[in-house]
Amino acid sequence: MRFVRRYLAPRLIQYVLVVILGVTVIFFIPRFLPSDPVEAQINTIQAMGTLVDPAAVEETIAILREMYGLDKGLLNQYVSFWGRLFTGDFGPSLYLFPTPVSQLIRQSLPWTIGLLLTTTVLGWILGNILGGLAGYFTRSKILKIVDGIAMFVRPMPYYILALILIIFFAYLLPIFPLGGGFPIGVRLSLSWSVFKDILRHAFLPAMSLVLLSAAVNHQTMRLIVQSVKDEDYIRYAKIGNVKERTIFSRYVMRNALLPQITGLTLTLGVMFGGALITEIVFAYPGIGTLLYQAILTSDYNLIMGISTISIIAIATGLLLIDLLYPLFDPRIKFK
Repeated sequence: MRFVRRYLAPRLIQYVLVVILGVTVIFFIPRFLPSDPVEAQINTIQAMGTLVDPAAVEETIAILREMYGLDKGLLNQYVSFWGRLFTGDFGPSLYLFPTPVSQLIRQSLPWTIGLLLTTTVLGWILGNILGGLAGYFTRSKILKIVDGIAMFVRPMPYYILALILIIFFAYLLPIFPLGGGFPIGVRLSLSWSVFKDILRHAFLPAMSLVLLSAAVNHQTMRLIVQSVKDEDYIRYAKIGNVKERTIFSRYVMRNALLPQITGLTLTLGVMFGGALITEIVFAYPGIGTLLYQAILTSDYNLIMGISTISIIAIATGLLLIDLLYPLFDPRIKFK
C-alpha cells in the first residue's frame, strides 16, 4: 500500500497529466494555423480550372464545414474529440474523406513500428558495445577510427544522412531502391520474394537511423565508461589481479549501462521524430509519410490521430522504464 501511495500513484498521475497536456496542445495548434482544410479543398477544385460561382463557393464551404464537424466552436470540438478518443475513433480523414483515420493509421503503423523497433534496438546495442570498448580500451587504433566515424556522423541531421545514403547506394551505386516500401505492382503476401523486396526497400532508411542512433549511444557510452573505469572498485579489481575481460564486462559495462537504459526510452522520442523525417525522404509507407500528407492538406483529424498515438506511446515507455528501473539497479528501492 505504501508503494502505491508514494511511488506508483504519483507517477500514474504524472503520466495522465502529460498525455492530457500533450493531446490538448496538439489539438489546438493545427487550428491556430493559417491553413484550413476546407479552403484547401476549394483551392484544389479551383486549381483544376473549374469556374465556380461565388455563391456556390460559400455554400460549398458551409457544407464542408458541417460535414467535417468544423462548424461548431473549439470547445465543442475539443469535448467531442475526447469523447471519441476513448473509443479509438479519431473521425474521418479530411483529405481522404470518408476513410476513417484509424484505418489509415492501421495501414501505416506496422511499417513504422517494424522500422523504429529494429533500428532502435540495433543502434542501442551497437553503440553501447562500441562505445564501451572505445572508452575502456583507449589505445586501440581500430576503436579510435570507430570513434572518429561516430564523431563525424553524430552532428548530421537525419535527412542529410538519408540523402547521402541515397546518393551513394541508390544513385551512384544502384544497389538499393530510391524509395518506397515495396516495388510498384507487387501485392503483399507471406512469401520470401515479397519479404526480400521489403528488406531491400527498408535497408537504407534503417541504415540512416541505425548509424545516427549508434553514434549517439557510442559517444555517450564512451564518456560514461571513461568515468566508471576510474572508480575505486575498478582499481581494487585490477590490484586483485582480476582478468581484464571480467572487469570490463561485469564491473564497468554493467554499471555504465544503467543510465543508458534510461536514455533508451528518452531516445525513443527522438528516434520517432527521426523515423518520420526519414520516411518522408525515402517515401516509405509509414506514419511519417502519412503525417506529411496530413500537414500539407491540413487534415486535423489525421494529425490528431498520429500525434496522439505518438504521445501515448512515448509517455507509456517512460512510465514503464520509471517503474522497472529498480529491477535493473538494485541500489534504487521503491519508496
